[in-house]
Amino acid sequence: MHSLSRRKFIFQSATAGISLGLINQLPALARPVLASAADGKRVGIIGLDTSHAIAFAKALNAEQPNPVYDGYKVVAAYPYGSKDIESSAKRIPGYIEEVKKMGVEIVGSIKELLGKTDVILLETNDGRLHLEQALEVFKAGKRMFIDKPVAASLSDTLKIYEASKKYNIPIFTASSLRYIKGIESIDKKKVLGADTYSPAVLEKTHPDFFWYGIHGVETLYTVMGTGCKSVTRVNTPNTDIVVGIWGDGRTGTFRGTRTGKHDYGGTVFTEDGNKVLGPYGGYEPLLVDIIKYFKTGEVPVTPEETIEIFAFMEAADESKRQGGKSVTLESVLAKASKK
Repeated sequence: MHSLSRRKFIFQSATAGISLGLINQLPALARPVLASAADGKRVGIIGLDTSHAIAFAKALNAEQPNPVYDGYKVVAAYPYGSKDIESSAKRIPGYIEEVKKMGVEIVGSIKELLGKTDVILLETNDGRLHLEQALEVFKAGKRMFIDKPVAASLSDTLKIYEASKKYNIPIFTASSLRYIKGIESIDKKKVLGADTYSPAVLEKTHPDFFWYGIHGVETLYTVMGTGCKSVTRVNTPNTDIVVGIWGDGRTGTFRGTRTGKHDYGGTVFTEDGNKVLGPYGGYEPLLVDIIKYFKTGEVPVTPEETIEIFAFMEAADESKRQGGKSVTLESVLAKASKK
């Protein structure tokens, strides 16, 4: 065995049981390598203003991570991030300290982050910043997962996918509710319709469902698939109900709640009977697909489906503005395209 390789093997064997906290106290030259430029598995995070970033970092940088993550590690993070959404911005200082304990380096710019990493988790909770931030990543030629919402407007969503095509970098975006328990038992070819629900708390800087209702809308699309033509929305201060009509005559509904206990779920109506969705299954199933995407460049959710999800939510907002009238997805897409 080459002497350098032998020393590396002996050191890794000797440090196999050492906690990440103790490793971080070792001199820089003595630390075992968690992820290197050579293996292409250095993960960077943009935005430490959401619990999602912490959940992903904890899973990937665990002392004994799930082998399915194939050695991908978060090595650096740019923390910003929301600056004028108080509920998000106030998390940043605490989350910085949390990820530093996991061995993550905090950097001062996205440019600096891109120089130290191979793939990107764009976690910024403020969708208004996503287009600008994503463009930096596209220009660097790196694969990128964009957490919900992909953007804070339908027009920005279209621009992000246009940039994805221009730079030939496919992107993956999804809510973790796409992986809600019960989904795995649904034969989507037999789905006749579905009702889903999730919290739909509002944030004044984002269109109504883009902020949180997207979770239940994405669950609906996971079982129904694309093809919705029009939506109608019933709105009260505490609840929204959106009815979508698919081109093949099926109907799907989303109920968004703002009072009571927050919960996620639904009912799927199939040729073989009714199936119940829920409870929430956590972040791990989503992270598994993110790692597969990082490795292969293949996206589990097509651009067409994601764009339609955001058109569905925008049409629901337009229906609200028009007092509950039916609004076509085609009309809101045409309007957003002009912007």
